[in-house]
Amino acid sequence: MSHVAEEHVHYQIANAPIREYPYPHICVEDLFPADFYARLRANWPDSSAFMKLADTGRVPEGAYAERFVLPLTPGDIAQLVPERRPFWNEFAAWFTGQRFLTAMIDKFIRYVEPALGDQMGDCTFSPDVLIVRDLPNFKIGPHTDAPHRLVTMLFYCPDDDSRKHLGTSIYVPRDPAFRCAGGPHYPHDMFHLVKTMEYKPNSLFAFYKNDYSFHGVEPIQDPNVQRDLMLYDVRVKRPQRASAGPAPAPGLGVQMLKGMFGGSSK
Repeated sequence: MSHVAEEHVHYQIANAPIREYPYPHICVEDLFPADFYARLRANWPDSSAFMKLADTGRVPEGAYAERFVLPLTPGDIAQLVPERRPFWNEFAAWFTGQRFLTAMIDKFIRYVEPALGDQMGDCTFSPDVLIVRDLPNFKIGPHTDAPHRLVTMLFYCPDDDSRKHLGTSIYVPRDPAFRCAGGPHYPHDMFHLVKTMEYKPNSLFAFYKNDYSFHGVEPIQDPNVQRDLMLYDVRVKRPQRASAGPAPAPGLGVQMLKGMFGGSSK
């Protein structure tokens, strides 16, 4: 990935204002330089490269039959047609790397620090990235995301803006006191729809996960649609409290945080 494109993305995200209601989130347009986005679309995997989400073991068998994914891992990229592998190998080297991960945590650091408290320096952070294609009838009920997620990012990648209504929606519970630590997906009629992020080319919707970060996808009723996007999750692994014996060696989390907030790392 070119240095110019990388810096453009970091600039766009770092300077995007955080919207506080109903939970911290950002919306970014023109995320990638126009020429780079054109390359991304030109190299988008063919339908045959995707697998059913359920086949990855991430959801129960038969769930979300209209969602197909391609994990952005070296092994999965190697299965692409040869002419598309160089682009995705280069992209993954940056997109799944430590610098981008650090920047995404830093974007929401004013929420991350209070949430993790004195455990923060002992946490380990890692990215989880999927290239996604959703087909007609896909939908996801309002949910807050799994407890191990810290930041969720949805990169919208259509060819044009003719289906802006297909973006991810933000919800608030009809019961103002309702909260969820993460996991279950709920019926849409339990919530008010606040805003649907526009599914526009080269745009980003990202948010800090908490117990009221309810979001989902309204049923896709458009015929013959292919909803292309990338999902990027920052995962956090908290330390186990009770343990006798020597402490484990510092992992990626400690080294990354030292670099973020100052201090040396080995």
